[in-house]
Amino acid sequence: METITSDMVINDVIRKHPETIRVFNEYKVDSCCGGGAPIGTTAKRDGVAVEPLVDALNAAVRGAEAGRK
Repeated sequence: METITSDMVINDVIRKHPETIRVFNEYKVDSCCGGGAPIGTTAKRDGVAVEPLVDALNAAVRGAEAGRK
């Protein structure tokens, strides 16, 4: 599994792992207008703690991959 990091661009993550859109929405991170920027940059701008967000994104990807096996 590729690990999602805070320097990855939001749109790239969503394109590769559509299940992450739910996490961005839950954390109220702007994945539309902020989608062209790195996760960390947009999260900080939106007042969201970066580490818990990245942890939740990786958990969503792991869950989706486990469901496909």
